[in-house]
Amino acid sequence: MNRRQMILTSAGVLAVSACATMPAAPGAAETVLTGNPLADPWPGPYQGVPPWDQVTPDLLRDALNKGIEQMRAEVAVVVNNPEPATFENTILPMERGGQHIQRAGSIFGVMIGNIGSADYQALNREMSPILSAASDEITFNEVLFQRIQAVHEGAEAAGLSAEQRRLVEREYEGLVRNGAALNAAGKAELGRINQSLSTAFTNFQQKVVADEQLFTHIAAEAGVAGLPDSNKSAAAEAASSRDLSGYVIVNTRSAVDPFLTFADDRGMREQIWRKFVNRGDNGDANDTNATIAEILRLRAERARLLGFETHAHWRMQDTMAKTPEAAMELMMRVWPPAVARVGEEVAEMTRMAGHEIEPWDYLYYLEKVRKERYDLDQNDLKPYFELNSMKQGAFHMAERLYGMVFTPLPDGTVPVFHPDVKVFEVTDKDSGEHIGLFYSDDFARSGKRSGAWMTTYRSHSTIDGERNVLASNNNNFIKAPVGEPLLISLDDTLTLFHEFGHAIHYLLSTVNYPSLGGTPRDFVEYPSQVHEKWVLTRPILDRFARHHETGEAMPQALLDKIEESSTFAEGYHTVSYLSSALVDMDLHNRSTAVTDPDAFEREALERIGMPPQIVMRHRLPQFNHLFTSDAYSAGYYSYLWSEVMDADTWAAFTEAGDPFDPDTARRFKEIILAPGNTTDRAEAYRQFRGRDPDVTALLRTRGFPTS
Repeated sequence: MNRRQMILTSAGVLAVSACATMPAAPGAAETVLTGNPLADPWPGPYQGVPPWDQVTPDLLRDALNKGIEQMRAEVAVVVNNPEPATFENTILPMERGGQHIQRAGSIFGVMIGNIGSADYQALNREMSPILSAASDEITFNEVLFQRIQAVHEGAEAAGLSAEQRRLVEREYEGLVRNGAALNAAGKAELGRINQSLSTAFTNFQQKVVADEQLFTHIAAEAGVAGLPDSNKSAAAEAASSRDLSGYVIVNTRSAVDPFLTFADDRGMREQIWRKFVNRGDNGDANDTNATIAEILRLRAERARLLGFETHAHWRMQDTMAKTPEAAMELMMRVWPPAVARVGEEVAEMTRMAGHEIEPWDYLYYLEKVRKERYDLDQNDLKPYFELNSMKQGAFHMAERLYGMVFTPLPDGTVPVFHPDVKVFEVTDKDSGEHIGLFYSDDFARSGKRSGAWMTTYRSHSTIDGERNVLASNNNNFIKAPVGEPLLISLDDTLTLFHEFGHAIHYLLSTVNYPSLGGTPRDFVEYPSQVHEKWVLTRPILDRFARHHETGEAMPQALLDKIEESSTFAEGYHTVSYLSSALVDMDLHNRSTAVTDPDAFEREALERIGMPPQIVMRHRLPQFNHLFTSDAYSAGYYSYLWSEVMDADTWAAFTEAGDPFDPDTARRFKEIILAPGNTTDRAEAYRQFRGRDPDVTALLRTRGFPTS
């Protein structure tokens, strides 16, 4: 997830879509300063770094407001230019502008998403509608739109390069899609909708975060029987940090999933499962159902105002799939075999359990069946996956594939927003040239939003000199007691490499114009998902997945068991994810807004034949992807769309006979990763693979029938 999208997700700020119009560019183009260190060119080495040590809510509020004023001044220069509109006097200044608000916005997004204390939550509520209005002010500027439209219409006659024409086309189409061609009354109405949405997004996010601060206190040892020692230690540490004895299971996936997988106490599993799946759905002050209904109503109004049949049609115009029907076609090709596989899994688990399988039983008995069928216990794997070692494995992957070297900076070299954050300099192995910095924020904390994500504080561009990249990965691992290794699961390791794949994508960027640095929603997960494939390659395992006590590499016999069971539990994993994606599309692909999200969720799942033993990976009341911004709304299918490409891409490396095949890696970097959105991404894929993506690779990877 790129930085702009991260701001949208963390802060619920629809408005910083203004950054799509006024993206970051090198500081040489800046002439007016705000006097605020959070908005002005950042001080320090590495082309300047965020001054986290100076951040306060009051200073950040001032930086955002001054950034908005600076952005207005930059737009005014373009709008008031008496000369006919050209690429040089209209598009290029817009590419160079908006840096002050983007710097302040980067810091704002991090303080909201990674810190999330009460004062920053209050700032979020205050500033979200203000930022939304500032965004609309640019989008709705009639003179600015006319100038960009003139450049768009004259692009061919002006002799613009292919990259410049693409930039102009995307700028123009983005403005139209966001209401620039509406009349005055339409713009006023759309502005009202956007500001209301920004407030609703913030409300949703803060309610879910509040429910994720809940925890379950388990006083007796018997309550955690069956948990691996590493998980017990983490639960004991979570209790100790709250001045409690015994154990604490916090209400986030990284703590709940291991408990549901290993804990023997069925009643306690049910209690923890219910607390987790009912986040935002408890009929109290943090209930999100009314907020969701308001968001859906506003989205439907906006779609109608902009001339689209549904919110899904509006959101999907700028995607690879293009239409809800195309996304549904892919999902429904995968759904039936996934449901059939769940039936097989449930039958086998029921035989073993001797009772009906409930949702809080699924992971527990799935693990028992895995052990019986493959002689594979997840507890046998965790000793090989130590967090810091696997981070080094990810760095090694980037070095082998792309020649990127990650060198840790001594603490204190650059400011960080929390003492847990570690920073690495990224350089080119052959030339030694600096590429950027990588910030690693690994641990859960009160106020931090759940999950794992990537963001950038500064993206690459070259229009006024080489601009380096400041990227970060953010996780929610539970700290191990002091002096003990932090052992993570294989799934956690895959997530680690997934988010690192996002960082690689942006660190490798070679784009000239920063607005072309992003990619379509259903392409952006592709580079991250494919990098998960390297976790279980022998070169990574042999050097980095070494037993934390013996130092021995993972034996081939254990890897063979993992590979033999690679399609085991795909019924559960596919149905859990895909049900969320199908409900998302059903929810947004309708002209009349849903008013009762809980009832709709039940009815939608019944329509598609959801197995009762499984719950959606993200139920609507806590579905941050959908309701903290527009970013993934009618777009959660994108993980599956991207997986078709990542499965087919991994097949290219497999066909080459080497997971680090230099030629395949070079072509993947040069054609897929580095160019951003400078060319059509579907055409880029065809250039890389010689054809369109092959969905059979995905079905084969999941162990489903391919016919």
